Amino acid sequence: MKLLLDTHALLWWLSDDTRLGRTARNDIADASNDILVSVVSLWEIVVKVRIGKLEADIAAVERAIRHDAFERLAIAPAHLAMLATLPMHHRDPFDHLLIAQAIGEAAVLLSDDLHMALYPVETMRCGGT
Repeated sequence: MKLLLDTHALLWWLSDDTRLGRTARNDIADASNDILVSVVSLWEIVVKVRIGKLEADIAAVERAIRHDAFERLAIAPAHLAMLATLPMHHRDPFDHLLIAQAIGEAAVLLSDDLHMALYPVETMRCGGT
């Protein structure tokens, strides 16, 4: 399975947060799965640190991504073309681009954001057993 981590899912994985359930943890840890981390999430983390909504060390996040052998996903023109076709069910630009990337990469988007269900993207919830 190809799994794209939403920003909060990435942060919960890195901080061993209990909001990331056993199923999600097992899927992330499963070496047969391709785990994608978008540059969009890294950008969102930096933006939220700068405005005081989050405390994180982006260099430590980068090291952890490499350590866990996650694949970093750049923003490609095809992702932007997909983004242009998405409806505006909510106004989060980070979410919109993650959705477009998940669709474009045929990846499952791991997220607890309830807005994701409004879009034509395959999702998996973070919580649960």
